[in-house]
Amino acid sequence: MVDLDSVVTCPECGHRATEIMPTDCCLYFYDCTGCGKLIKPKPGDCCVFCSYGTRPCPPKQTGACD
Repeated sequence: MVDLDSVVTCPECGHRATEIMPTDCCLYFYDCTGCGKLIKPKPGDCCVFCSYGTRPCPPKQTGACD
């Protein structure tokens, strides 16, 4: 079972937003709805959910993205 919701915390302003993760791709860029900053994943992570979300992205949850 893959959980699709994740709370993303902006590393710049700390704003938190619940987002639904796409199942067919990784989300590399994310516009913070709090400060408007464009955030990218940390080095070594495939997407912003793996870096700043409460859950890893669906491909990581299923083991399809290692």
